[in-house]
Amino acid sequence: MLITLTTDFGTADHFVGAMKGVMLKIAPRVTIVDITHGIAPFDVNEAAFTIAQAWRWFPKGTIHVVVVDPGVGTARRPILVEAEGQRFIGPDNGVFTMIFDRGSYKVRVIENPKLMLKEVSRTFHGRDVFAPAAAHLARGVAAGRCGKLVRDYVRTSGMNPVETKKNRWAGKVLKVDRFGNLITNFHIDEFPDVRSRTFELLAGNGIIRRLAQTYSESGEGEVTAIVGSSGFLEISVNQGSAAQRLDCGAGAEVELSIPR
Repeated sequence: MLITLTTDFGTADHFVGAMKGVMLKIAPRVTIVDITHGIAPFDVNEAAFTIAQAWRWFPKGTIHVVVVDPGVGTARRPILVEAEGQRFIGPDNGVFTMIFDRGSYKVRVIENPKLMLKEVSRTFHGRDVFAPAAAHLARGVAAGRCGKLVRDYVRTSGMNPVETKKNRWAGKVLKVDRFGNLITNFHIDEFPDVRSRTFELLAGNGIIRRLAQTYSESGEGEVTAIVGSSGFLEISVNQGSAAQRLDCGAGAEVELSIPR
């Protein structure tokens, strides 16, 4: 059985190791895969984007634990999401919004104390709630034992572009990758005309009017748009950082216009 981890914990502290220790004590044969621990601190939208791009490449039955949890210790609930033959565990703060957009799913509250550690810290539910629940599921505990089904779960607003005027849409930067590429929430399936028509993409202090096929197709230092591997439009600079060049980061507003 596979369990993946996606967090904003980084690797300098003990947090990730403690979670893995809890899971291995409960389910010694489980395989744990780190998707990333480099999510920007408290950035729920970046975590939502990251898990949405990674989960589909794992086999059915995989359990994905996502811990980007600025509301830890408050009234926000721990939840289990079942979707597409896989399971997702994390806080009810919108981190699974892009999973919900995929199709059918079920959401349960994790409320069974038998699936948690005996002492639950108010500041480390990753170790005390999410990790043990994932490990128990990996050992074969039925999802129904976690808790009741709910429909009032949190979906983050603003993850999808909004048409503000005819042929003009407001969007945002979902993530800045380590190369400085700005990954927007404009998906090519929803905006296919970008491939064949004149367009303008406004981001930070720049206006992008060219769609490149590859990163190296443009000249060194040139700013272009490109369809990334996830299908979303990215803004990139050949051998440079679009984030630095355009003074733009995650959460920044972007605007796409496609005149007709």
